[in-house]
Amino acid sequence: MIELAKRFIGKECLIYAFDGNHQFEGIIKEVIDDAVLIEKDGQVEAINLDFVIRIREYPKNKKGKKKSVVLD
Repeated sequence: MIELAKRFIGKECLIYAFDGNHQFEGIIKEVIDDAVLIEKDGQVEAINLDFVIRIREYPKNKKGKKKSVVLD
């Protein structure tokens, strides 16, 4: 998962935890030692990759803008 998470560095992403109740969004800044650092609104948060089941880029509409509603 570490190598896969490194592909998303610098991109705005949605990160899903294994329990289904937690979803994180932000720009992935760094991936180190089983953790990913994401930044949103100037604040940095660390997420343990052992609990991550899915990482995906934030969806965009046809015009390239962020979708206002993401349904998964």
